[in-house]
Amino acid sequence: MLLAVLATPAVAQDLWKAYDQLFHKARYVDLSHTLEPQSTVWRGFGPQQFEPALDPASGKAYEYAKDGFEATRYQLSTDQLGSQLDPPAHWNPNFPAIDEIPASYALRPLLCISIVEQVRKDPGYSLQVPDILAWEKRYGRIPSGSVVMVRSDWSKRWGEPGLAAEPKFPGVSLPALRFLHEQRHILFHGHEPLDTDCSPDLAGESWLLRNGYTQAEGVAHLDQIPPCGALLLTGFPKFRGGLGGYARFVAVCPADWKYGVRANPLTDSPLPRQAKPLHWDRERGYRVR
Repeated sequence: MLLAVLATPAVAQDLWKAYDQLFHKARYVDLSHTLEPQSTVWRGFGPQQFEPALDPASGKAYEYAKDGFEATRYQLSTDQLGSQLDPPAHWNPNFPAIDEIPASYALRPLLCISIVEQVRKDPGYSLQVPDILAWEKRYGRIPSGSVVMVRSDWSKRWGEPGLAAEPKFPGVSLPALRFLHEQRHILFHGHEPLDTDCSPDLAGESWLLRNGYTQAEGVAHLDQIPPCGALLLTGFPKFRGGLGGYARFVAVCPADWKYGVRANPLTDSPLPRQAKPLHWDRERGYRVR
């Protein structure tokens, strides 16, 4: 027991040194969409609504001038909304729900495979095994336990009316999914659309979730991360028994990468004062500056 106690500070110092040497200088790229009432969502779910939070005693909204603070009430039609971590319990109750996902999902190696050129020729193109092998020929074998993002640039159309109802969208084929999980043993993959593929029976999503695998959906800004050499930070709320996870995916990229922001002790805390204050916009249904 004494040896374990004495070893703890040394381990902590190693992690702190790693932060100072790598993470403090790294660039951070946000891979998540901002949630708003107009967020793209599958047509099988209803719309969402944001409203000022009300004082239950008076029925009136809290106000900065009167109460010293304000808050928001969210009426969400589903937990399958926006950028999300899709737990296997979404399709199979015998596997973990979102609150049962291990904390070890928080930090993993990240790589990105692009199918942008294929999608330009075929909007319904899905990642294939040869695409994966071509990536490995150039960058090396995919690490076990890593996260594989599939870039299609579909997310650049996020927010367009009717986008979620379009029958053709880029995806990931079942053979590619099986190769990634059974041959390369990745942790999970991520894609930009709200479904894994546009096959009639959703073959890829069905196989994944019914067999205990997780996936990231509705991912954004994959054009801003390198093909290899980055890390992925994943955070999500722990809704009890939740079948979807509103997620914040952040890519940690090398210090010399051209996109992203760095840690800045001068502006990170306290955060800078904004040029205009937030106020409620009734037409948009959320606060704006």
